[in-house]
Amino acid sequence: MQDMNQTMTMAAHDTAAMAEGIVHFYRMIAGARAPQRADRSAAGTMPTRAYRYCQAVTSATAFGWWVFPPVDLQVMWDGADLFWHCAALEDWQPLLPSAGFPDFDAAFDAHAPAALRGYAPPFLTALPEPGVLQLWTGLMARTAPDWSLLLRAPANLPLPGGIVPYEGIVETDRWFGPLFTNLRLTRTHVPVRLRADFPLLQVQALPRAIYGDALLNQAVALTELDGLAEAEWDAYRESIVVPNQNPDRPFGGYAVASRKRGAAGCPHRAQA
Repeated sequence: MQDMNQTMTMAAHDTAAMAEGIVHFYRMIAGARAPQRADRSAAGTMPTRAYRYCQAVTSATAFGWWVFPPVDLQVMWDGADLFWHCAALEDWQPLLPSAGFPDFDAAFDAHAPAALRGYAPPFLTALPEPGVLQLWTGLMARTAPDWSLLLRAPANLPLPGGIVPYEGIVETDRWFGPLFTNLRLTRTHVPVRLRADFPLLQVQALPRAIYGDALLNQAVALTELDGLAEAEWDAYRESIVVPNQNPDRPFGGYAVASRKRGAAGCPHRAQA
């Protein structure tokens, strides 16, 4: 009976998660900018021709959600130690080895159960690797069963110079905690500004099966030029040769076809 009740509880949780969507963000730091859908124009920085005609680029750019730093801040690496500053601080502070978000520890303890008080996540942490720090976005996240989150730099949106985010995949369907990212500083003695209104990360939901070894360790098919069959040559003709033989063809044929395909709906929606 206990096992049955546990199974029913898990099923109810899974159903609720799906009803709320694939991803549920939790904003822990008040005033932090909420995640938002990534923009196909890369916040207006995309070249007009790419935005109008290159569906491959705009689809990648819009895949996921943008996540922002919870406050305007600056970080600096002097080649040995890391320092940080924001408006709430009078002067630059060293990371020895971590620092909490200003006034957050008290807010966390005011809401957390008694047994969890004193365990607020740090805002910034200096990692052992030179010039590498961990930054908390002020968010936590939960995903539907068997879905994970890929955290990476925003696609096709250049970040401020001097900093590079590491990529990571978090199994947020089973692990519920702070949504961190690791950042590598690439220059010394120069402050790097992270703006609260500029995307720091792109968060993308992935089914766990697509990055597992069971799929990726399968043999990859490889065909040489002399092995292309008639079907492949016909497909090449339709994709490349026919459009280029028509001097009056409209621009963005691939983009139009892709949008029509998307408008028809996902064939795997019922399965998901």
